[in-house]
Amino acid sequence: MTTGIHHVTGITASVQANVDFYVSFLGLRLVKQTGGFEDAEQLHLFYGDAAGSAGSIVSFLMWENGGRGRVGQGQVSEIAFAVPPASIGDWLTRAMDAQVSVEGPKREFGETVLRLKDPDGLIVKLVGADLPATAPLSGSTAPTRLHSVTILSENADETAAFIKRFGYILRETEGSIQRLASSRDFVDVRDVSGFVPSIAGAGILDHVAFRAPNAEAVRDMRLALKDVEGATNVHDRKYFLSLYVREPAGTLIEYATDGPGFGVDEPLEHLGETLFVPPQDRVRAQDLKLILPQFSLPGEERFPMRDLPFIHRFYHPKNPDGSTLVLLHGTGGNEADLMPLAHRINPHATLLGVRGRSTEEGINRWFRRIDTVTYDQADIRSEAEAFVAFMGMVVTGYGLDKDMISFLGYSNGANLLGAIMQLHPHVVRRAILLRSVQALETAPKADLAGTSLLMLNGEIDPFGRMAPALEKALRNGGAKLDSRTLPSGHELTPNDASEAANWLSSQT
Repeated sequence: MTTGIHHVTGITASVQANVDFYVSFLGLRLVKQTGGFEDAEQLHLFYGDAAGSAGSIVSFLMWENGGRGRVGQGQVSEIAFAVPPASIGDWLTRAMDAQVSVEGPKREFGETVLRLKDPDGLIVKLVGADLPATAPLSGSTAPTRLHSVTILSENADETAAFIKRFGYILRETEGSIQRLASSRDFVDVRDVSGFVPSIAGAGILDHVAFRAPNAEAVRDMRLALKDVEGATNVHDRKYFLSLYVREPAGTLIEYATDGPGFGVDEPLEHLGETLFVPPQDRVRAQDLKLILPQFSLPGEERFPMRDLPFIHRFYHPKNPDGSTLVLLHGTGGNEADLMPLAHRINPHATLLGVRGRSTEEGINRWFRRIDTVTYDQADIRSEAEAFVAFMGMVVTGYGLDKDMISFLGYSNGANLLGAIMQLHPHVVRRAILLRSVQALETAPKADLAGTSLLMLNGEIDPFGRMAPALEKALRNGGAKLDSRTLPSGHELTPNDASEAANWLSSQT
């Protein structure tokens, strides 16, 4: 009977650091990249052996610059890979040379163990064990397959009993840990009674998936779990069929078939080379490929990111024209929101999306507001000054040509751009303002000669009554302003892209 771990899924806050650790350092193969099946705007990367075999896979959901999670009970806390026993010394040296956090070697259940931390702080163990690979990776020290996971539980006996239904039996106990064994790997259930519960976020393992021999077994398991609260229906994940359930202490568990596998849409020799989107999201595939973060594999040219005061992300087109569009999202957006629109405006521009630092009940904004149309004036000035400093760092740090930079802002982001132009003339020399209003209560006198602007207002935009004040202030400063009213409300429409594209092309 097919038993054992199918894959383990974690969450990371940095796609490039994640790829560097699991591919460059550990030597795993990137075998699939896709938009998430639950949220297609979330990149999902799978690493494994040379064929992406079940039992070798660790995958990650990308929460770029996302919040940190908390390790606690009701969670998979550690993942372990088997490596050749004779390679432990080599791995210790390699970790120290690469400045990877490492503890050990130690002895656990009679095996030699190194405990590493990945860039998000997630614990990855390397266990010296003779567990052969299904599809070996290159190199004599490479990981062979998954060895085990550790589950933290405040009800260890109940958790262990639940895990047994997936083909595991109790093998032995060491201290507070019960080791359960399948035909090929282990689950360690650690009693952490009284410990804090886990919180989802970067650096946390989201779930462990166990292997099902076939689709019928998954459906039979669903029937067996009919009285278990929270058990899901059977899902077609394209690469496997699966269901989800939580064990009594809260750890999320998936039950998944080995097939059809990652070769269903890519040949073996090209696994992981193409970004796919879930079948249900095909209609917006191009937009998703713009929204999902880019990364470089070992040996590929890469664009190093700088640690700057505002969270930001670049999109590099295949045939860049040397121009850069800086994007400022609206209320509730993020650094990737405007990338599909900006790409339609200029498919050859490098896109720089920036995230506002002010939040309102967890919603991203550029500055605080007191009510819907009353804004914190001190915060506007503070954030405008910070953004101006940020742009100086961007130009210097990334070597951008100031004369080739344009700005695109929507709603709250456009409002900040309008304020920046009045408070700090000549920083923004070319901009497209979508559904913008005057955010400043007192408009300072500003010399805006040489500044070119396009304002696209909505005919039935409920905030549109505040747009004329901004237009007046910008014109009084000497800006070359093209203001147009579209047959829309506050929302964006296809007309915004076509009007903006025509205007921008006329500026160069």
